[in-house]
Amino acid sequence: MIKRDEYLEQLKRWKDKDLIKVVTGIRRCGKSTLFELFINYLKDNGIKDNQIISINLEDADYDFKDYKELYDYVNKKIDSKKKYYVFLDEVQNVSQFQKAVDSLYIKKNVDVYITGSNAYLLSGELATLLSGRYIEIKMLPLSFKEYVSAFDKDSSKSWYEYFLDYMKYGGMPGNIEILKDNSNDLDTYLEGIFTTIVYKDIITRNNISDKMLLEGVLKFIFDSVGSPISTKKISDTLTSKGIPTSNHTVENYISSFVESFLIYKAERFDVKGKNLLVRDYKYYAVDLGLRSYLLGKKADSDMGHILENIVYLELVRRGYKVYVGKVDDLEIDFVAENRDGLKYYQVALSVRDKKVLDRELRSLQKTGDHYPKYLLTLDMDLESDYDGITKINVVDWLLNK
Repeated sequence: MIKRDEYLEQLKRWKDKDLIKVVTGIRRCGKSTLFELFINYLKDNGIKDNQIISINLEDADYDFKDYKELYDYVNKKIDSKKKYYVFLDEVQNVSQFQKAVDSLYIKKNVDVYITGSNAYLLSGELATLLSGRYIEIKMLPLSFKEYVSAFDKDSSKSWYEYFLDYMKYGGMPGNIEILKDNSNDLDTYLEGIFTTIVYKDIITRNNISDKMLLEGVLKFIFDSVGSPISTKKISDTLTSKGIPTSNHTVENYISSFVESFLIYKAERFDVKGKNLLVRDYKYYAVDLGLRSYLLGKKADSDMGHILENIVYLELVRRGYKVYVGKVDDLEIDFVAENRDGLKYYQVALSVRDKKVLDRELRSLQKTGDHYPKYLLTLDMDLESDYDGITKINVVDWLLNK
């Protein structure tokens, strides 16, 4: 199993705290494996097998018709004399699951962990019922650092070559063995993930009948990562291509993509006014392998925005709220915010051309504040500083060197 140390450390920190631990993320990003890793940790630290109750609710062996059956099944395995750790994987597959989760949570000797592949897991009744009683761990596919850790480092292959593979194939954990054996099988694997998400998490849940239109909207967004787009632009473009739709339908489809973690929305942030702007958002794909599968050869046509997509996901992975910055009439690729304040990031394939360098620095130079500023590129030069703006090789940045 690929180590997911950052997520594992979060589970360790929250162990035995009086909170439900909720792990969310796109299907097949590694949530079940994370539970396996944590269960191994528990066993290594003295927890007995009969204190661990682990149920994958995608497994036909656990076909509970409602929350009551699920609760009764778990409750029969619990007595009052021991501490129990209950893991419910893909819990949204059980009707009114939140009632079973809450009933287990209120037992003083039960520590509850759940996963789900949809953002609606933490909306509606569950959020109301469990308000203030859960923490969410947001899981993404493999970071580049996790990706390369899965390979025996071949001295004949550089970090840069691994990174080019990562840009193309993405970071779904299941990719790794396929890439080691036969990369030609990768599209078949990704097709399975994509189809499951589209049918189980989007079409069925939202009663969508037009699969062609759904894919048309998603292809448009995947093809436009890193570019500001509006629902009107999407609907007008599709309608002009003979796929008639409306702004309202496009908005609903985008919401379903965000809920199923296929895409992430980056709002625009006015750097000088320190407020959010309310139009022309940018969207980023959760995984570049899925993007390549859906777009085919067209996926490789804009390497600059692919690089931007990777940086966006990495900032999210590192716990930042990430916005697209606006400063006067210029744009900063990312404004990353946490409790320590802001950081600014500009992303470019190369700034060897002085005109390109000047253009990329210009918006960072106009922020009017002293928050850290970074220029991330694929240039192999040593780290440089331009009046407080630090230029870093993006591969080194991803590897935390």
